[in-house]
This record gives sequence, C-alpha cells and structure tokens, in this order.
Amino acid sequence: MIGKVVALAATAASLAVADPATQRWWDLTTQLSSDAMQGRDTGSPGYERAARLVASRFAAAGLKPLGDAGTWQQSVPMEQVSITAATITVDGRRLTFLHDIMTNPAPGMAPSLNAPLTYRGYCGADTMDGIAGKIVICHGTRRTGLPGDADRLAAAKAGHAAGMITIADPGFSVEPPRWPFAYARSVWIAGSPPPVDPLPRFTLNADALGTLIAGSGRDAAALIATGSSGAPLPRFDVPGHFAARFTLATRTLRSPNVIGLLPGTDPSLADQAIVLSAHLDGYGPGEPVAGDGLYNGTLDDAAYVALLVRLAETRHGRGFRRPVIFAAFTGEEKGLLGARWFVAHPTVPLSRIAADINLDQLRPIFPLDLLTVHALDDTSLGDDVRTVTASMGIAVQRDPEPERNLLRRADQWPFMQAGVPATAFVFGYRPGSESERIYRRWYKTGYHRPQDDPHQPIDWKAAADFNRFFFALVARVADQDAVPAWKTGSSLRPPARP
Repeated sequence: MIGKVVALAATAASLAVADPATQRWWDLTTQLSSDAMQGRDTGSPGYERAARLVASRFAAAGLKPLGDAGTWQQSVPMEQVSITAATITVDGRRLTFLHDIMTNPAPGMAPSLNAPLTYRGYCGADTMDGIAGKIVICHGTRRTGLPGDADRLAAAKAGHAAGMITIADPGFSVEPPRWPFAYARSVWIAGSPPPVDPLPRFTLNADALGTLIAGSGRDAAALIATGSSGAPLPRFDVPGHFAARFTLATRTLRSPNVIGLLPGTDPSLADQAIVLSAHLDGYGPGEPVAGDGLYNGTLDDAAYVALLVRLAETRHGRGFRRPVIFAAFTGEEKGLLGARWFVAHPTVPLSRIAADINLDQLRPIFPLDLLTVHALDDTSLGDDVRTVTASMGIAVQRDPEPERNLLRRADQWPFMQAGVPATAFVFGYRPGSESERIYRRWYKTGYHRPQDDPHQPIDWKAAADFNRFFFALVARVADQDAVPAWKTGSSLRPPARP
C-alpha cells in the first residue's frame, strides 16, 4: 500500500505538467482503467461497462454505429475453460500453482496426471531417447542454434513422453519471465477449433527447479545458469513422481467489439476505409502481486482506446477524405479474438478496408525520440510514418528484438494475415540508455501486472508527442491521394488478398 501511495503522489505531482489535450486523454484513460471497471476482463461486467462508455463517447463525438444490426457492438461468441484449483506435488513436495508452475487448460484435458520425471537439457531430438511414459523437463532457451519451442514439443511427442515441463528461461533478458501468472484460462472463438494438445505441457519458474529435482544430486542453480548461457546441459532421471490434480470449469460467453464509423468526404475513396484499432479488454481480477489482485490494464490498453476516442472527439463529426473505422476490440489478451472475429466477419466488406493502424504495446514512460515501427518496410504506411516522424524529430527503426514476435502478438496481425496493410508501434530506446533501463523495469514490474494502473509514473511529454504523431499519421493516411499498399517483395504479404 505504501508503494501505491508514493506512486499516486508522484503521478499527482507530474500531472501539473500535462498539457490540456493530454490531460483529457489521461482522464478518460483513468476512467477506463479505474478499479470500477474491474480490469475489463473479456466477458466480464466490468468489460461491458467499459464498452458502453466507449460507445457513448463515440456517439457523442459524431461517429456512426458500425456493429451488429446498426448498433455500436459486434458480439463475439467464445468458449472458455479454466483451472479453478490445482494441487501439484513431487513426492509430497508442493509446487504452488501460478507461482512455481503453470499450465494452460484445454477442453478435455485430464483432471490428473502422475508420472516419473526426467531432465533432458534443451530437449533436442538427439537427447530424447527413453522418455516414453515420463514427464520431460526442458530448459526453454530461445537462443539461435538451440532447439526452440516447436522442436522441443515435436521431440517430446515423438518419444511418447507423458508430458513436458519447460523452464521459463531467466536468461531471455529481452522479455524476462514474470511470476505469478494471473490465472489459468483458455478462451477461443465458439465454433473454431479449441486449443487442444494431447501432450500435457507446463511452464516452470526457474526458482522452483530445486523443488522439482530434489534428490537427484544436481545443483538447480547451476543448471539454470548453464542453460541461460546456452552451454551444454546434462541428462538425468529425477527420483519420484510428478502428481497433479485439477478442478476445471467451462463457460460459454459473449463479449463485444465496439465499432464506430467516421464517414469519408470523398466519394471516390469510399471503398478505402482505414481501421484504427486498440484493444479494450484487460486481465481483470487475478493472482495478487504485492497485495494487489486487480490487473487494471492502464497502458495495456485502456490508454490507447482512450486515444481513439479522443481522436474522434477532436473531429466533431468532420470526416477525412477516406472513411475511418474506430475499433475497440475484445479478447486481445486471450488470443486476438475480437480482431480475428472482425476480420472474419467484417461489418463492412473486407475488400473495402485499405489499412489498419493498431495501438498497443505503447509505454509513454520515457522520452519519445525513437519509434519502433512494425512492418516498417513492408507497406507504404512505413513511408507515411517516416514522413510524420521526420517532421517531429523522431527517429524510426525496425523491430530490434524480433525474437519476441511482437508483430504477431497484437491486433494488427489478423489484418495482415488477411492481406490488409497494417502497422503498429513500440517506444524505442538505445542500448544502454536510461530509456532502456526504464523499459526493462516496466516489463518486469508493470507488464500484465496489477501495477499497470492509473497511478504509475508517466512521461507526459512523451505521451503528448505520440498522441500528436498518431493524429498526424491518421490525417496523412486518410487524406492523401495514394491508397495504402504492400511493397513489392514484402515477406509478410500473403500470396493473394481475397
């Protein structure tokens, strides 16, 4: 609680330097991510309240409803399975679920598992002999030249393992593992194939490896350090059995996208709508961190739904030359579900959507002098970004950490898969800088944490700079003669757009 009070005081002091436009944006951000919204978990009453608020602000701003049957909402049907209780032990030694070990549930998963353990280092195919009927422990490295997730899984299945436990590699410093997990829940679009994998798979906190392999005569800390460095690892069997029991719950639900339209002014460009998107959902209540169990999701992504609203409000119903679709998507945190549903069931024909500009993964917590741009060289949107940022003195760069796969982890990706040019952004930093230190710290302490709340410190100039950049970019893309287009030779462009 003391930390919350200190952070609140720091934020209150810094609010005095926010310009009026940025203050109005932050006021709405605060409203959308207040405790009253309960973290906006997909399908929750808090999410529904947030959706109604966004719809009311869209309406007051002069947008037209573009949801189902002339409403603001596009309902997305979903199925869910959750683990509501779990007991996991190794010869009586308990592993705390969500803190020491985690698994994502799937429909039809067995409610219990009991099998011997074996440690196989990086779990390359050449190390997986004799694993039939055993649960394999693997170091989850992401180093080039060593087995990746798909390689480990394929080798475990080929060896007829009973399950796989992957150690979350603390050596992956660009996005270090974060514990605890908020909850164990899988959600998918109703009627689509559910996330089913016949092989039970777990993720292990590196700090819990000692509990898992006790009695083996091996030094857990040394194994973790060796695995994090990419050096050779041993193979050995672990005494005792891994035993797990789960209580499962299933649910059907619906959660809406909120969709509005600002009609265009140029009839010749009416079939070239620009989608502006951000995700409205968050995590909601979950496993407490530092005594706080509400995952407010302020920067992820209430702030940038609020920015969509603020752009609509500044237009006062005045259109750009092209139509602009404002989309607040649901279910992003559960697998980009709202965006996937919209792309599969667009409320205007997909052939009339020319581009998507998505807002997510944005952290205005240090100066904005460098912007990472997804798909920078793949579409003409990258050229538009370069023009706008050059006028503001902001440099741009390609994603310097492609191993994080951020491009495919946010709502621009379903559009790109469907052939729609799209882009998104991350605040960039230079290696070794204070900005990098702040960024890394936020990923350890704020990302998908209750501490991502309205009381965290914000760099108000950086926030204002990005907001102005976004407004200018939208105006350029929506008003210029040239329609957004893929560039020849892009590796991201699908073979043919439907």
